[in-house]
Amino acid sequence: MQLSDLLGLPVCDSDGTRLGTLIDVRLSVTGDLDDRPDAPKVFGVIVSPRSKSSYLGYERRRVGQPWVLAGLLRWRHRGTFLTLWRDVDDVTTDRLTVRRGATRYSPVLNEL
Repeated sequence: MQLSDLLGLPVCDSDGTRLGTLIDVRLSVTGDLDDRPDAPKVFGVIVSPRSKSSYLGYERRRVGQPWVLAGLLRWRHRGTFLTLWRDVDDVTTDRLTVRRGATRYSPVLNEL
């Protein structure tokens, strides 16, 4: 499966309740990041209840300029959340299903 297969999928819980649209995927990389990093693994998915577009990088805590655009995108994505990949029950060509009661984390990235 490729990232393009996931982006834009409707996201539902196990009861079929629509939670939003999958707008991004978070990856984690371990190992020696400077020399021989391990292959990236899917950490979680970003789900937006109001938008089908990405944050365009404005989910990063330090990005705030131009402030009008940053504010607009953050307002547009209010309610957006990160759910962990381990909470994904099923992925089909029609939708991604997360388990009922999956924790919703903040999608904000704190850069090092």
